Amino acid sequence: MIDFGLLRRDPALIAEICRRRKMEIDVYKLLEIDTELQKNKVRLEELQHQRKVLGKNADNSLKGELRILKETTGKLEAERIEMWRQLPNILADDVPDGESDADNVEIKKWGRVPNFDFKPQTHETIGVNLGILDLARGSKVAGAGFYYWVGDGAILAMAIFQLAQQMLLNQGFTLMLTPIVAKKETLFGTGYLPFSKDQFYGISDTDTSLIGTSEQTLVSFHMDEILDKTILPLKYCALTPCFRTEAGSYGKATKGAFRVHQFHKTEQIILCHPDDSPKFHEICLANEEGIMQLLEVPYRVVNVCVGDMGAPGYKKYDIEAWFAGYDGYRETHSNTNLLDFQTRRLKIRVRSEKNFFPHTISATMITDRVLLAILENNQTADGNVIIPKALRPFINGKEVITKK
Repeated sequence: MIDFGLLRRDPALIAEICRRRKMEIDVYKLLEIDTELQKNKVRLEELQHQRKVLGKNADNSLKGELRILKETTGKLEAERIEMWRQLPNILADDVPDGESDADNVEIKKWGRVPNFDFKPQTHETIGVNLGILDLARGSKVAGAGFYYWVGDGAILAMAIFQLAQQMLLNQGFTLMLTPIVAKKETLFGTGYLPFSKDQFYGISDTDTSLIGTSEQTLVSFHMDEILDKTILPLKYCALTPCFRTEAGSYGKATKGAFRVHQFHKTEQIILCHPDDSPKFHEICLANEEGIMQLLEVPYRVVNVCVGDMGAPGYKKYDIEAWFAGYDGYRETHSNTNLLDFQTRRLKIRVRSEKNFFPHTISATMITDRVLLAILENNQTADGNVIIPKALRPFINGKEVITKK
């Protein structure tokens, strides 16, 4: 949640952010409720004081007014909280306007896009022909949107995650193996509820869902805690399966293993002093770029527009890898500065001269989408795939995946 003090000081700013995000929230109605609530609380304190002074001599009219005022105050408090929870985060000054990922603004590019003298195939064709990616059996076993990495495909998938893990450990990140289910309060606290409620696989007869990212479990690790400022920054990472319904993806390119219901991801999470979040946002981006360069995958970095950024985000970068078979850039990484939006909701505070809510950065380190890009960019005319040098130590020095 945003600081309510900011809403009181500058409601026009919050109303403009809601307009840019196309969220129909009556900010001024919320302020009216807040004003009425504050008046009620003052009156409630006055009446409670009177009753305390009068003791047994308090008449029924005072008791009746006090009872009604408590009920009214409770209803106003609930209404205010419910509307407050619907408010999105504020936006950085340089977040571009736009409706979708087509409006994201390119910041830079890296790498040379491959120029084949043959028609490049997509990852699903390459993977199936080499026997390392099985979409048909994934669909047969679990339904559409699920797949198997097989043999060298599975080895390379694990290799990119081991590489990512080692890079982050070398930078002082703490590795975790987290739960892959989360309670509603956890999903609310991290800002996924109520804004992305149609993206979760709920677990029957419980208040839990499968996680869509380890961000949800890593940030919530310190829920309801007061931290000592000397331990900041906290740098966590985890590799987990991630589950998403992909509701609303109709019309998007869904063929193959790019947009699926289950994938794997190594996430980097940082909790830091508010003054430091812009710096760590850039550090996480450098980590993402670093592994892409090691894997020799051409990519571009974009500044994500308001229409393509979730409600909890303040500023977001995406990395889009080049997919030769697709003939275009496709998102493989996201990296978001969320300010204190999550820590306010999760009640994570830092003890200092004046207690404060730390800021959070949530950034992809790697997903198996990157391996899909490697298949497309490193293919040969005879259908083989050249293994990036950085991954060869993980596969006994093998340089090429060939048909068996």
